[in-house]
Amino acid sequence: MPPPGGGAASRSVPSSASSGPSSSLSAASPLTSVSSCQAEAGTRPLDVISRTSPAVGPPDDPERLARAVLSRIAEPGDALVGGWLTSHTPQEVVAALTEARPPWKGAGEQRWEGLRLRAEEARPHADLAAIEALGGRFVCPGDTEWPRQLDDLGTGRPFGLWVRGSASLRVWALRSVAVVGSRACTEYGAHCASLLGAGLAERGWTVVSGAAYGIDAGAHRGALAVRGPTVGVLACGVDVAYPRGHQELIRLLGDRGLLVAELPPGAHPTRSRFVLRNRVIAALSRGTVVIEAALRSGALVTARRALGLGRHVMGLPGPVTSGLSQGVHELLRGEATVVTDADEVIELVGMMGELAPERRGPAVPRDALSVGAGGVLEAVPGRGACDLARIARSAGMPADVTLARLHELRALGFVERVGERWQLVRAGDGHSIG
Repeated sequence: MPPPGGGAASRSVPSSASSGPSSSLSAASPLTSVSSCQAEAGTRPLDVISRTSPAVGPPDDPERLARAVLSRIAEPGDALVGGWLTSHTPQEVVAALTEARPPWKGAGEQRWEGLRLRAEEARPHADLAAIEALGGRFVCPGDTEWPRQLDDLGTGRPFGLWVRGSASLRVWALRSVAVVGSRACTEYGAHCASLLGAGLAERGWTVVSGAAYGIDAGAHRGALAVRGPTVGVLACGVDVAYPRGHQELIRLLGDRGLLVAELPPGAHPTRSRFVLRNRVIAALSRGTVVIEAALRSGALVTARRALGLGRHVMGLPGPVTSGLSQGVHELLRGEATVVTDADEVIELVGMMGELAPERRGPAVPRDALSVGAGGVLEAVPGRGACDLARIARSAGMPADVTLARLHELRALGFVERVGERWQLVRAGDGHSIG
């Protein structure tokens, strides 16, 4: 896969977007700053776009505002709207949805009317003000911070990304690995996810996951434990803590890592949005590791999207008796690769020469013996002492050569001489090398 994220950009993110006071997360409701900005409720999106606001990038950048509108009115990965953007500007799409125009190609009357109803409620300045209040920003295709590997999604590419955190998303995504798996994981799975997340982060790789229970949380916490880079891709707004039990984890991701969402502030998750979120996790990363997944699992959706995008897909095997490992093992029977630690993951997704250490069993003193000395040592009986002639016959060597090898073995602490006979040194009695 070519290195993602390079190239020139057509716009930049304002400096105020990457700094500012941190705001507490709400577990059930959007930021109060969103509702306070609803004073423009009687203003149509196009009227708002035509004006300037310190909450967005350049004051004359209507495309950013139009993309903010699209993130509010269309579901993530909407291929129909994404297809329109291949031949029309975002401003033109928004204009068509807010003016009395007939449905565009591919949209029936009902679908068109649904998009129009959402467009009437879109308030881009309110959304951009809300993300700025969090110290975040709205990153669009063409920005210097936009990860270009997301363009691989084609018409399903995000209209933009709402980002919270001070780091550069593009830079962090250059060396990133997705770690996904079951929400209802076992202790084994959680332990492996934490170790893998910590190992990747310690080696300078960004851990990308979905901030969910189970494997996701283990991977994030492993990276955070070593103060490494980690990105949480949410199926809701970055100001909404979901799941509710992860308010503290999501706060840490916003403060010390990055939170990323396609949906604007205040948006809540749905079942379909979780599935669609997985494509961003797959596209953003150089490879995806699955740790514990049943045969029907959202983690497998992420893995299949990664395969379709030409990314590396890896699986960490589990017990063959565990139903939570069946999905991973099915992947491994196909196009996925077995990995067991961070070194093996990096060998696949990293640069040429980033090889995992060779796996070898523990070294024992006998490994250092020559072939002749090893043969003589094998000829010494396991119990009791034996004379030189018998050892020589058993080793198939002349007596004088056998005697020389026995002296070598005695110097190394393997054998000892008892009168004219030889025996193995008993455990604990030999040389430190024995």
